[in-house]
Amino acid sequence: MTKLKPSKGAPYARILGVGGYRPVRVVPNEVILEKIDSSDEWIRSRSGIETRHWANDEETVAAMSVEASGKAIADAGITAEQIGGVIVSTVSNFRQTPAVATEIADKLGTNKAAAFDISAGCAGFGYGLTLAKGMIVEGSAEYVLVIGVERLSDLTDLEDRATAFLFGDGAGAVVVGPSQEPHIGPTVWGSEGDKSETIKQTVPWNEYRVGDLDKLPLDSEGNVKFPAITQEGQAVFRWAVFEMAKVAQQALDAAGITPDDLDVFIPHQANERIIDSMVKTLKLPEHVTVARDVRTTGNTSAASIPLAMERLLATGEAKSGDTALVIGFGAGLVYAATVVTLP
Repeated sequence: MTKLKPSKGAPYARILGVGGYRPVRVVPNEVILEKIDSSDEWIRSRSGIETRHWANDEETVAAMSVEASGKAIADAGITAEQIGGVIVSTVSNFRQTPAVATEIADKLGTNKAAAFDISAGCAGFGYGLTLAKGMIVEGSAEYVLVIGVERLSDLTDLEDRATAFLFGDGAGAVVVGPSQEPHIGPTVWGSEGDKSETIKQTVPWNEYRVGDLDKLPLDSEGNVKFPAITQEGQAVFRWAVFEMAKVAQQALDAAGITPDDLDVFIPHQANERIIDSMVKTLKLPEHVTVARDVRTTGNTSAASIPLAMERLLATGEAKSGDTALVIGFGAGLVYAATVVTLP
């Protein structure tokens, strides 16, 4: 039997830099209320959301990613040429192929970095972080860029009272690199495909072919609706509150720490009521800083965790070296949780 040369990478990996980009346009709840029967008070009480950012024509998935990535690369103190891998998590890049990661890698000036997209919904950042860690420890790249980016305003049905107020746009990125000590804990991740119908795209793309138009939903003016993200709110809420707190605890256990050892909690920014419930169930001490970026950014799916991380560090609410629990959960239903040291 032929013996293969074993791969050799760094002993461990860590997050070295973080960057974010939020679109220029800020959209208050009042704009959302133009097409749904609701109120600002109802939206805030149900979700905690006050405003969100919506991208303009120039703020594409690629453009926002390049902006966030440039900041992360600078924060890490490396050059784009040192990036060996680019992982982009998104559900809102409408070109099926090629992967938008290849365009981003080129525009950043990487030296032909491996580049690919993943689709893991709101858990996408955790999935990408885990893949990046594996690449560095395995030795296939020294530095990997992980990007979570969404233009969910393109997939929002503004006439759907249950979801119209939820989604926002933006990009968050981190640079993951080698470390001599463990700074990214074991990942607890998984999926529950039997619940996949609770969060989904309303209409598959193939139904927009000629001959299938009779199957498509119409808006209040009789126009064909573009596909949107829909969800069974109560079912998702119950799953997130009761099941994801268990996953978060498993991630703490896997990292060998307790809630008392935490400095920061950065959950997916889906809903402030879910965040509050998880904090209570996990019995997090008062000293733990909790990310609440959802209030002004909304639900940005794969981008929400790195965007929240970037804001906490920028405002001084969290600092370099803090121990943070991060957990993402969403469509699939999928989830991923781990403990990291902040850059």
